[in-house]
Amino acid sequence: MKKTRVTIAIAAVAVIGAALWFYQRADASESPPYRFASVQRANVHSTVSATGTLSAVTTVQVGTQVSGQIAEIRADFNDRVKKGELLARIDPTLQKQAVSDAQAGVERVKAQYEAARLDYERSKPLYEAQAITATEFNTSESNYLVAQADLKSAQIALDKAKQNLAYTNIYAPIDGVVVERNVDVGQTVAASLQAPQLFLIANDLAQMQILASVDESDIGRITEGQRVTFTVESYPDDVFEGTVRQVRLQSVTTENVVNYTVVVSVSNQNGKLLPGMTATVTFHTDSAADVLTVPNAALRFRPAGVEAEGTAQGRRSTASGSDTAASTAGGSGGSVRRVEGADGADTTTAAFRPTGTLWHLDASGKLVPLPVHAGLSDGQKTEVQGPGITEGLKVIVGSNSGGAGAAGASSVSNPLQGQQQGERPRPPGVF
Repeated sequence: MKKTRVTIAIAAVAVIGAALWFYQRADASESPPYRFASVQRANVHSTVSATGTLSAVTTVQVGTQVSGQIAEIRADFNDRVKKGELLARIDPTLQKQAVSDAQAGVERVKAQYEAARLDYERSKPLYEAQAITATEFNTSESNYLVAQADLKSAQIALDKAKQNLAYTNIYAPIDGVVVERNVDVGQTVAASLQAPQLFLIANDLAQMQILASVDESDIGRITEGQRVTFTVESYPDDVFEGTVRQVRLQSVTTENVVNYTVVVSVSNQNGKLLPGMTATVTFHTDSAADVLTVPNAALRFRPAGVEAEGTAQGRRSTASGSDTAASTAGGSGGSVRRVEGADGADTTTAAFRPTGTLWHLDASGKLVPLPVHAGLSDGQKTEVQGPGITEGLKVIVGSNSGGAGAAGASSVSNPLQGQQQGERPRPPGVF
């Protein structure tokens, strides 16, 4: 009895295994060898992405030209100030003393000047009457001129001391918003070598700018007046707009990568954007409306067994207007035929310059290459033009793993790998 049960169990396992094997074989035979996509009409927008920092269009660093202790502060962060408004005051004690000392110096020199002037005025008629010698008169005249110059110098020193006293009052140079305040009451500032920054004032936050860093490979596509959209992390669901105002000529090299700064003008009437925010910028460089497009994978597809040199030779023949359409070399069992349009039309025209190849299956299941001219690309789909390219046409975008059809096995080239030897470089926008 026990042997019978073991035999029945073994037979059941064998039947189940055979059923699974036949099911897998049937499923494999029914799966198509290729994956397809349709040629569709769509709008294509070519863009360049970059990152940048938001800032005010005009910012002014407010410093001090005299040293001293901060005695008073009248402006704080985010305060709106007017041009000429008092922001802070430095303790004026030392500057007042300097003014008094300069004033005393002016009075002292003025007394010396008056004495020298009187002596000169007495000596002049005496010299003309020859009552004194020329040497005595010249000495009197020289003393008068020197006293006159000393008086001017003392007056300049007094004016300088008064100006330094005026510098103890820090006024706003422009209308704007206080973005930074770097001092507190009681802090001592020293202006001996350079003017220390007390405040940073942004002129008008209703109009801002983005300083975006663009790679040298993309900078040629950026021009003044281009439309720009961007997002910031604080408002991930909002898309803001701007305009390219300037492409700066100065380059910056970071880790052997050359970048250029692009200035983008931004309107900030609602005040949501703040200085220092990081912006993810999209430059809208070009667009094409209602054009035939295919997925980028369709342009990367290459059938297995088709030599790259043969394909490149076929393209050259097509582009040069040869009598025979481009043909591929080394087909799989003769499954790849001559390059013709889907409707059988000849692709050799003087105006048509193919830059890529699409593949589809004809009525008999054979692989057919279609030379196309690739246009704009948005990274997912690419504009294509060429004889035989019609809306709704099924093109191959890849092969199913393990599938085999009448045309033989196929593969999709890795877009990160280099181009095959003998193949022409693809134009920008073709992936």
